[in-house]
Amino acid sequence: MIIVSNYIEDIRSKVGNMPIILNAVAGVVMNSNQQILLQERADTHNWGLPGGYMEYGETFLETLHREMLEDSGLKVEVVDMLGTFEQGFVTYPNGDQAQVITRLYLVEPAGGELLREQTDETLSLRYFSFDELPPLFNQQNMDMIKVTAKYFHEEF
Repeated sequence: MIIVSNYIEDIRSKVGNMPIILNAVAGVVMNSNQQILLQERADTHNWGLPGGYMEYGETFLETLHREMLEDSGLKVEVVDMLGTFEQGFVTYPNGDQAQVITRLYLVEPAGGELLREQTDETLSLRYFSFDELPPLFNQQNMDMIKVTAKYFHEEF
């Protein structure tokens, strides 16, 4: 299968800001203190799980490995799939609208290191306790974090 990078950009050039459906992945990385890794997003300046959109021709796992490396600097191995989240409605600062269907994976680092410098998508990375979360990107991120907390038998 041929992977078409910039697929979403190409679609947006044709449909503008109208609502579209996008597939995405997110990865949960936990540290030894039962804290969850979150990414401060460059586009909205709030926080969410590292991950991103699938390019045409990719599988969910290929997307996961690519996006985790881009957003966090980590190469990861999948531990478990935590669920699929279908109700991720978002309007971006540029006006783009989407319903995001996200597959959530529990992962563990298998190489690389956390980004130390800002990128075009990541301002910073930090581990947070479930009871001390920063402002989140959207309700879907909150829903995914709640499922993660339940998986680890954490109060939320």
